[in-house]
Amino acid sequence: MLSSTGALAQQAAGKTDSWQFGVSIYGWFPDIAGQTAFTQPGGSSEFEIGIENILDNLEFTLMGTFDARKGRWGFLVDGIYMEVDNSKTGTREASIGGNPLPINATADVNLDLESWIWTAAGYFRAVDQPDSTLDLVAGGRYLDVEQKVNWNITDSSGTIPALDLTGTAKTSLSNWDAIIGVRGRIAFGAKKAWFVPYYLDVGAGDSDFTWQGIAGLGYALRWIDVVAAWRYLYYDMPSGKAIKDINFSGPAIGLTFRW
Repeated sequence: MLSSTGALAQQAAGKTDSWQFGVSIYGWFPDIAGQTAFTQPGGSSEFEIGIENILDNLEFTLMGTFDARKGRWGFLVDGIYMEVDNSKTGTREASIGGNPLPINATADVNLDLESWIWTAAGYFRAVDQPDSTLDLVAGGRYLDVEQKVNWNITDSSGTIPALDLTGTAKTSLSNWDAIIGVRGRIAFGAKKAWFVPYYLDVGAGDSDFTWQGIAGLGYALRWIDVVAAWRYLYYDMPSGKAIKDINFSGPAIGLTFRW
């Protein structure tokens, strides 16, 4: 993963001019939260729902990172694909036209989310010691999200327009942001095999603000690193966007193969 520099750091930059490579394969199991407003074709108002109130089933995920370094300079590419789908009955955590559901109304909702997240960046190894590394990172992140929703509202009060009681809608967002950050590791133990990996970036562009953080614990074998970490990714979108904000937060575990 982005923070798993592993033994790409075990040789000081001044002692090698050869390329060093790493490929990480990992699983990330995030909770997904945020706010989305769907416009129903033919409806009179927006249907707005908090993602975290519906989604709790990760259907499919594919994730990996490629890292290459020569001397103090390197680059990385990190890709994530995830698909999530779930239904919830009798919820009141929704709004119509910006107004909460009436006291006597509930909604049955099915929500599907599909997303790609790509990070591509170059980095400079500012600190390269046997027990610690620090990379300065600069690049870009691409977010592509598509959400689909079906809803059916039961309203005994009769205050919601009939056109808004049942609906099907979808919204999508493609987002590019420039990012800057740091990453590295702190090694400890008799052979410096244990290490704490870390990663932090901030950025903006199509979004008003985005940031990502990773921290965990790893163990370096001869050619393989094993890493467990917590990863958090947040987006704050400009006003007027259907997706107002979204965040992904949860544990990750992965293997990094080095050569």
